[in-house]
Amino acid sequence: MNDQLQKFARDMLKVGLAKLPEDHKLIFKKMYSPKNLEADINDVVDTMPAERLDWAMQQVERSIEIQEGGSRGG
Repeated sequence: MNDQLQKFARDMLKVGLAKLPEDHKLIFKKMYSPKNLEADINDVVDTMPAERLDWAMQQVERSIEIQEGGSRGG
């Protein structure tokens, strides 16, 4: 993945994670920074391997869809 795409993916992850509650962020940290759960979520995104960005984006997107669906009652 080229640098421009990596930056876009990391920026989108940060935006998406900001929409999620703390328990979701903790799960994300457990997956991508298990040895440092106290790390800032943005630092976790900045230091995660590029090959994991695509899957992380899918996870965050699904979590947001579930949250939004739950808030609409459906």
